[in-house]
Amino acid sequence: MKAIGHILARYTAWIWHLLSFFGIWGVFVIAFADSALLGMPVDAVVATFVYRDHHHFLLLVLLASAGSALGSIPLYLIGYFGGEKVLRKRISEERFKRIHRSFEEHEFWALMFPAMLPPPTPFKAFVLGAAVFQMRFVDFLAAIFAGRFVRFFLLSLLTLRFGPQIAEIAGRVFHQHFAWVLGALAGGLFLWLLVRRRKRGKQSA
Repeated sequence: MKAIGHILARYTAWIWHLLSFFGIWGVFVIAFADSALLGMPVDAVVATFVYRDHHHFLLLVLLASAGSALGSIPLYLIGYFGGEKVLRKRISEERFKRIHRSFEEHEFWALMFPAMLPPPTPFKAFVLGAAVFQMRFVDFLAAIFAGRFVRFFLLSLLTLRFGPQIAEIAGRVFHQHFAWVLGALAGGLFLWLLVRRRKRGKQSA
């Protein structure tokens, strides 16, 4: 355990040393790398940057969201040219059918909603799904940007209120109670869509 802790400490120190060269653009770099196949502690980095420079928190959120969207392009291309075989290797048949159904019913939300959620959400599977199921590239980027913006914006507000340690606490809670948190968020999203649909129905009547 001590060896693992030492490795993690050195890994964290290396990341912060690397980000020191980029300044405020560090959140863009780390978010890009996190989406481009590499696992990075993007939430902790965003929270720390926001806490240190809270006057530019909205710019930091925008940079991190843009980095996540653009960093997903390589994986999108892999899914686009690799086809269903690439996606089926990563997930079970049941999950493949579930993701396929979600993209057929609500394409934009099928990608934006997972983009809002932190790990252990299998977000890269949805990115591959967007390519395999031929989601428009512009909509693909917009959905990821919107989802990440919501995620990083809420994280920034919590950071400004409770400090950068909130990223670790929230991540731990989400990981330990993944099903409950996911169910609550899905229920809230469903209610919001239902209310929105009813309002549209009244306006068209």
